[in-house]
Amino acid sequence: MPNPETPAAAPAAAPAKPRLAALIPCYREEGHVGGVVRGAREAGFDAIVVDDGSPDRTADEAREAGATEVVVHEVNQGKGAAMSTGLRRALELGYDAVVLMDGDGQHLPAELPRFAEAFAQGGADVVLGSRMADHRGMPLVRYCTNRYMSWLLSRRLGQRATDTQCGYRLLSRKAIPVVLAGGSSGFAADSEQLLLLARAGFRFREVPVSTVYGDERSKIHPVRDTLRFFAMLRKYR
Repeated sequence: MPNPETPAAAPAAAPAKPRLAALIPCYREEGHVGGVVRGAREAGFDAIVVDDGSPDRTADEAREAGATEVVVHEVNQGKGAAMSTGLRRALELGYDAVVLMDGDGQHLPAELPRFAEAFAQGGADVVLGSRMADHRGMPLVRYCTNRYMSWLLSRRLGQRATDTQCGYRLLSRKAIPVVLAGGSSGFAADSEQLLLLARAGFRFREVPVSTVYGDERSKIHPVRDTLRFFAMLRKYR
């Protein structure tokens, strides 16, 4: 029989809620980034914005929308460099994971909780967004290019990734240092991240995300960025 004078054991403390941030690299996203930041905040995420040398009010708009942190590059350095700056800052601020997303509205902030749920299940250090469940809004040329590149890259990865060209993805604190070892500064950085992570033994989980194309200005240069993609693949052969 328990001793009535023995104090009852304190209930186990609930596990701490992970600190998550949306990391938004931007270039000339005035008119778009504010809505993305507000949406991330409404979804329960902090927002780290890296303005990659924009000549407009991108940084000011992000601050006005409530971004937790706004880092500004004095000159444009490319998407990969902007992501690296934001990832280093996220580590310094102690986040458990970040979700990379574009600042032009192609990635819906309302879908951020899907990444948080996958991360909370454990063992999900890399969660990739995939638009392939419903790609009806994707231009045909982009769809065909994406399917080919995803097939080609999946062979190198040793695991299937259905939408390697989608930059909407979660990286845990454990995965971020691996990504920072990459050297691509442009859009090839999205693919290089996956190669580095697969080499380091990370397995990928996917969540469905929407296909959104609107009035955003594409910053992809088809010829230049395709050549950089294949040059990056040769580097990791």
